[in-house]
Amino acid sequence: MMPSRLDHLVVVAPSLTAGAALVEQSLVIPPGPGRKHPHMGTHNLLLSLGTSVYLAVVAVDPNAPPVARPRWFGLDDMPPQAPARLAAWVASTDDIHALTSPALGAVEQMEREGLTWQMTSTGDGQPPLSGAAPLLIQRATRFHPASRLPDVGLRLRCLRIQHPRPDDVAQVLAHVALADKPAVVLTAGAVCSLVAEIETPQGVRLLG
Repeated sequence: MMPSRLDHLVVVAPSLTAGAALVEQSLVIPPGPGRKHPHMGTHNLLLSLGTSVYLAVVAVDPNAPPVARPRWFGLDDMPPQAPARLAAWVASTDDIHALTSPALGAVEQMEREGLTWQMTSTGDGQPPLSGAAPLLIQRATRFHPASRLPDVGLRLRCLRIQHPRPDDVAQVLAHVALADKPAVVLTAGAVCSLVAEIETPQGVRLLG
């Protein structure tokens, strides 16, 4: 079985402005333009973390029509004044049906601007295991969005995950056969939290 690979990190925010502010405060470099997701009623900003890894700031699109489903990444439950935070991550695979599980959700076909992909989604829209486990994505082509983003000198060193049930998370990570680079470091903690270590032109900085 081909391993899955950390594909992108997700910062959730009550607005793109708030999410961009967190990223710029943490990494000095702000995210750039992104895209809309009509099927979810959301939009994003994007930032390269290397040739095949990127960061997405995701928020509810105030100009989108209502959607008859829970939005991804728990955005429906985010209060307007909640702080932006690193809340989820996505792993790519070439065989999403083989790697998904009840903990990760069901596979959905998605489309935007002529591009299609498959992605897992939980019934309530919350990230799996509070964000400690990844959503899975399988693109219809080998094209990776990070390859078209400006290289601003950022590189993801590792994603550090704390969770009160680390054994449950470890079991999911073993099931999806996660590759060892970029590294995902799992430890026990009172609550779930995600912190990314990112190399920048100003040195290593943390985004959480």
